[in-house]
Amino acid sequence: MKSFRPFQTAGRLSRRAWLYLSASILAGLAACGLNIYSVDQDASLGKQMDQEIRSTPSQYPILNNESVRGYVQGVVNKIIQSPAIKYRGKFPYTVTIINDDKTVNAFCTPGGYIYVYTGLLKFIDNEATLAGVVGHEIAHAEERHGTKHMTQALGADIALQIALGNNPGQLAQIAGNATVLLATLRNSRSDEMDADTKSFEYLRSTPYYPGSIQFFFKKMVDAQGNRTPSKLEEWTSTHPTSQERYDNINSLLKSSNTPPPTAANLFADNYRNMLSRLR
Repeated sequence: MKSFRPFQTAGRLSRRAWLYLSASILAGLAACGLNIYSVDQDASLGKQMDQEIRSTPSQYPILNNESVRGYVQGVVNKIIQSPAIKYRGKFPYTVTIINDDKTVNAFCTPGGYIYVYTGLLKFIDNEATLAGVVGHEIAHAEERHGTKHMTQALGADIALQIALGNNPGQLAQIAGNATVLLATLRNSRSDEMDADTKSFEYLRSTPYYPGSIQFFFKKMVDAQGNRTPSKLEEWTSTHPTSQERYDNINSLLKSSNTPPPTAANLFADNYRNMLSRLR
């Protein structure tokens, strides 16, 4: 008696049929959070996005102040020493400052290119809070949220062709419009909560108060309640801030028995010195 082989096909599939079958399977798996892109493709995509951003100064005016940029880079360098960081050495984790005081925002491309707006730097009050926010952005790169969303949003056929290397120009074409791609990469509610938690974990092995991102959330909640004008709109459109996220950090602090913050782990004086060089 012949053995039963449930996955055996009656004949060899044509390339087109195989692609359609693979795309159909991929579409289903993408809904479950599959990421078909490689880590190297994350890095390549981030590099191309960085080039596009730098070529669009009207939209992304870069601050030419190495003292301030180097300060923020130093914060990033401390965070990525955390043993929880997986792609140190694979991703560059370089910082660029966007000279826009009206925008309270930060973002990180796939592959670890980090952008911080001057509006965010002037909104927060100490270095530890900056570390919390930047740690959140690093977590998006580490968890590869961006290319997971691309797997879902770009369509199974396109995603499969890129992943298989059958359409190498498509990745460059996608990266060639940073505005469109950043919209595609917007994170889900669960991604944001995940990145908050990862930021807390990263900071536990740094000199910073690990719950420092809560100060940013508290300030955002207060500002939104007071109907602070449009400079907060960019952050709220890409990082949905809520009391729940503030409460999540407080829960992590309690469950880990983390003591209250002190001047020694907030680094407010360092931060004020940096701001004096920014003005």
